[in-house]
This record gives sequence, C-alpha cells and structure tokens, in this order.
Amino acid sequence: MSGTSSDAATPVYIDTTKASIARVYDAFLNGKDNYEIDREVLRRVQQVAPEAATLAVDNRNFLIRATRFVASQTGITQFLDCGSGLPTAENTHQVAQRINPDVRVVYVDNDPVVLAHGRALLEENDQTHFSAADIFTPQEILNDPVVRKHIDFSEPVAFFQMGTLHHYNGTSPTSAEIMAEYVEALPSGSFVGISHFLDPETEEHSAIARRMEETFLHSPMGSGRFATMRELEGLFHGLELVDPGIAICAEWWPDGPRLKELDAVSYCIAGAVGRKP
Repeated sequence: MSGTSSDAATPVYIDTTKASIARVYDAFLNGKDNYEIDREVLRRVQQVAPEAATLAVDNRNFLIRATRFVASQTGITQFLDCGSGLPTAENTHQVAQRINPDVRVVYVDNDPVVLAHGRALLEENDQTHFSAADIFTPQEILNDPVVRKHIDFSEPVAFFQMGTLHHYNGTSPTSAEIMAEYVEALPSGSFVGISHFLDPETEEHSAIARRMEETFLHSPMGSGRFATMRELEGLFHGLELVDPGIAICAEWWPDGPRLKELDAVSYCIAGAVGRKP
C-alpha cells in the first residue's frame, strides 16, 4: 500500500480522501505507506515548523529506548502496545524480542492500513499478535478476545500509549480518566509508557507548539493536541515514575552524548515510564 501506487489498486476499505493518523506518522518518518492526503498534513505542519518530522523521530526513538529498558531491566515478557502504527522503523516486538525471544507483544490499532500490516506480521512471528479494538475505550481492549488470550493480567504487563493520547478528541472521559482505567486494570509491578505532544510553556518554544497544534487540528487529520507538563503528570497518576520522570523524549535516556543542538520541536514532545506499585 505504497503512496506511490495508484489509488485504483487501493482496497475499498481504505479511504484515501481522509488523512490517517498512522499514515501521517509514516509520512513524518519518511515511510512509503502513505497517500497524498497524509503528506499534505506533513507539508502544512512543516510550514509552521520546518523540522516537524523530528516529532515523529523523537517519539519512535523514545519507544525504542523504553522498550529496551522494560525488556532488559524488569523481567516483563508481555507488552500491550496501543496505537502501534506502521512498521516504518524498529517496532516494539523487534526491539523486545531481540533482548528476550520469549516476549509476547499484542498490538492494538483499528486503522485499516495498519490492520493489513498486522496480519502480515502474524504470519512471520508467532509471539506477536494484533487486535483491532479502540485504544481510547479501555473496556473494549481489556475484554478483547485477542488481548485476553495472549496477555496474562495476573502477571506484570508493559502497557504503552506512545504518541496516541494527543489524538484523542473526546472530552468525557478525559485522557487522564482513560489512563486511570487502564492503570487500575494492570497488575502490580506493571510498567506504563506514554509519550505526548507537549506545550513546554516557555517563551522560546510555547508559540511553536501552539502553532503546530493549530495546524494539526485544522488539517485533514483533525487531531494533535499539545498538553502542558501538569496535564501530562495527570496521565501517570498512581504510578512511580522511572528516573528522570517526565522529560522531553530526546532527553529520556539518550543513547550517548549530544554534540548537536536539539531542534525547537524536540522540546514539544515528552514521555515517561512509570511503575505500578
């Protein structure tokens, strides 16, 4: 399902007149599984923030480092990854299973393009599974047959909402209430990873965050809310944050010393990993 293929070959269930969150992220990561409508979102955001693609790169690198941390340091062998997106770069199951081949991963995403990739994934890896449930409806996920079959909720779970909650447009329940419902269902010793667009509330970077937010919300995608640090803290209620707590993604245990200055947009996406006591 390449962006270079003709729309005539597109399966009927994929609406190429509307931008898809997963395909827009794929465009931001310079992937091939996107359409013109998705690239239009990228171009619009780049008009207000030329380095906008860094948002997706920082998010993906944070996912990789958080997965590595959980797989290598906690003993957890089951991951529930919400909003898995498209396999443009290293994915949760690849990172985790490289460290521990026994790790099971259940991805949840209801984007049709992602579903097609998910089914292909199942054929090559019997430790990786896929559900098409709604990630913003906790009870749907927690009672999903695929999730119940492959995730043992009597043992600690790694639960990820990476770059997902900022695309939730609902007002009731709130994002914090959605996360609280998930956290309540997780057993003690579970780890939760979240990344989210951030308004750093600084004179230098707040304006660019809000310009990007305005562009995302009025783009063909129609979502992409930038939260304050205080709002992000509310997503981790009841969890013990792993050092360094909530940090911009680029500064959460980077892979080595930094010689180059960060792009301004790197200050506009943050994440953390927390443990349920």
